[in-house]
Amino acid sequence: MLKIQEIRELIRLVNESNIVEFLYEHDGSKIKMKKAGATEQVVVAAPKVDVPQAAVVQQQPVAPAVEKVEVKEEVKPEKQVVQAENLHTITSPMVGTFYAAPSPDAAPYVKVGDKVKKDTIVCIVEAMKLFNEIEAEVDGEIVEVLVKNGQLVEYGQPLFLVKPE
Repeated sequence: MLKIQEIRELIRLVNESNIVEFLYEHDGSKIKMKKAGATEQVVVAAPKVDVPQAAVVQQQPVAPAVEKVEVKEEVKPEKQVVQAENLHTITSPMVGTFYAAPSPDAAPYVKVGDKVKKDTIVCIVEAMKLFNEIEAEVDGEIVEVLVKNGQLVEYGQPLFLVKPE
């Protein structure tokens, strides 16, 4: 997903260009921008009369500023999570970036099938350059990792499913 600053830069570039409509799709995210109010040239075939030009140009109104920006997160059906009542969900305590390992070249803290204790570190959530270690909160076994490394997470978003012991 793009960062807010990158989206603002896209809006500025589209606004300053001759682009009337812009669509960006990547990893299930969509950004769509349309201008309204400016003029867009549409070439239409000329009627059969003795006109030296082969076509007539019509002006249609379109806005100089971006009318609306849509950002949609699509849920990918490839991974359906079935939450059983006996599973514990480890959630993100803050908004930030999820990291499964202490460094890019290190092994992840936990993976599916690993046994964890209450104080076992399962991941890091980075917020404003502070790296916050997230603990398992319960003794058990990791059943599923619900987010990808480097993914932005929201407050309360499920990160892991744990089968308690």
